Amino acid sequence: MIMVDNVRAYLLIEASAGEGNNVLETVRAMPATVQADRVTGPYDVVAVLESSDLDQLGSIIHDEVQAVPGITRTMSCLRFEA
Repeated sequence: MIMVDNVRAYLLIEASAGEGNNVLETVRAMPATVQADRVTGPYDVVAVLESSDLDQLGSIIHDEVQAVPGITRTMSCLRFEA
């Protein structure tokens, strides 16, 4: 059995026009956020979130991140560290 020490999510975030900086600052202020940056390309913000529990991380993404005004879509890429 593999024990998971922490779960990390790389979030690719699309924001409404003109909302990228607001989205960035809101996501950066979240306790689970390890890093968040504005980027070019199809996404506006890339954020790294971390939690010790997969269910908790899923709740943070669903309940907190996706509720941020200006976010139109997210894609989550999870990394598990054993």
